[in-house]
Amino acid sequence: MTFLLLLGGLILLLYLGMPMYAGMFLFSLVVLLLVEGKVAGVGELAFGKLNVYLLVAIPLFMLMARFMVKGRVVDDLYKAANTLFGHLPGGLGVATIAACTAFAAISGSSVATALTIGTAAIPQMLKYGYDPRSAYGAVAGGGTLGILIPPSAPMVLYAVVSEASIGALFMAGVLPGLMLAGIFAVYCMITAWRRERRLGTRHLRPKRASGAEMIAAVRGSFWALTLPPFVLLGMYFGVFTATEAAGTGALWALLIAFVIYRTLGVRDVWNGAAEAARTSAVLFLIIIGAAMFGDVLTKLRVPDELVRLVVDYGLTKLEFLVAVMVLLFVLGLVLESISIILITTPVLLPVLNQLGIDKVWYGVLLTINLELALISPPVAMNLVVIKSITKAPLSEINKAAVPYMLMMALAIALLILAPEIALWLPQSMGYVTK
Repeated sequence: MTFLLLLGGLILLLYLGMPMYAGMFLFSLVVLLLVEGKVAGVGELAFGKLNVYLLVAIPLFMLMARFMVKGRVVDDLYKAANTLFGHLPGGLGVATIAACTAFAAISGSSVATALTIGTAAIPQMLKYGYDPRSAYGAVAGGGTLGILIPPSAPMVLYAVVSEASIGALFMAGVLPGLMLAGIFAVYCMITAWRRERRLGTRHLRPKRASGAEMIAAVRGSFWALTLPPFVLLGMYFGVFTATEAAGTGALWALLIAFVIYRTLGVRDVWNGAAEAARTSAVLFLIIIGAAMFGDVLTKLRVPDELVRLVVDYGLTKLEFLVAVMVLLFVLGLVLESISIILITTPVLLPVLNQLGIDKVWYGVLLTINLELALISPPVAMNLVVIKSITKAPLSEINKAAVPYMLMMALAIALLILAPEIALWLPQSMGYVTK
């Protein structure tokens, strides 16, 4: 009950328009004054939370994405995907999912993925006679892959709060991300095939590209496609850590855009660095606010009460996970991703430890739930992005996202029943994932 009252108070502040970090600061300070009559130790707590080497990865991954976007290196991704997959039933939908998957491994942001790929993909799909809902849904669902396929800013944030291995989390997101992309692509093909049979529009499908055209398309996007394997394989083979991967990835992105493509100017480099710095600064303020909020919860013994509640009710690991997934979904209807991570993780960690639930496995489940929040009204940032691109009614875009919400729920169920889908890759690399 204490946690629900605290959560309700914090959500009220956020809905009054207060920034996330300011809401957590103010709320935590007020509770500390009421409980202890003082706020001593806040400075030491803030410094200790930010004095973490792993946090360097956040601005560096953001810098990497800014260089690739501002250098327009990703423009060729959709063209290449369309050339390779456009002849399939629902080929443009499959191409959109493929382009989102590739861009997700560059940007680490779902909103950026939906905006960048959607700007190119939606007009093309509508031009070739695709149902608007199919176009909106493919971008909405594919865009969410931005935070599951590494690098992923929310995963870094969760790793800092939970003290999980960021390298293990990144590797754990690869196979579920590809699995989800595959589910989306198959759905696009099946629905398009059924529509073609019903309307007799098979002849309108683009012809298969020739081998030469496919090779040219891959060659055109080759340098953009080198970045994800450069970062992931470097981590896989132990060449560099996750933080070092962020730095080398940012440098490689700069070389591609500035030297090879020559589409990134000196001013773009400066502006990209400034944007990454501003976004990172806000995230660091939020981390401090979350640390204060977690400290308040600990002093009020909320985690201890939750552990006792789970023990008293005799919940199994499966029952607890299902309950948490439902809670995360409900929170996703009213809060954005960062808020959900920072509010729930400090409370749930003691219970995860008590039940022996792998923090890396839970981190992947959490991330898919955060993806679900991105297309679940009323917050649904990805749907807002699609509305800004298309000017379509939000109700129409919401309906288009429903099948993708169900497919994400299916992916969560599969990962709960078969955790090795997420854990096999990091464990094969020697990461301790508990």
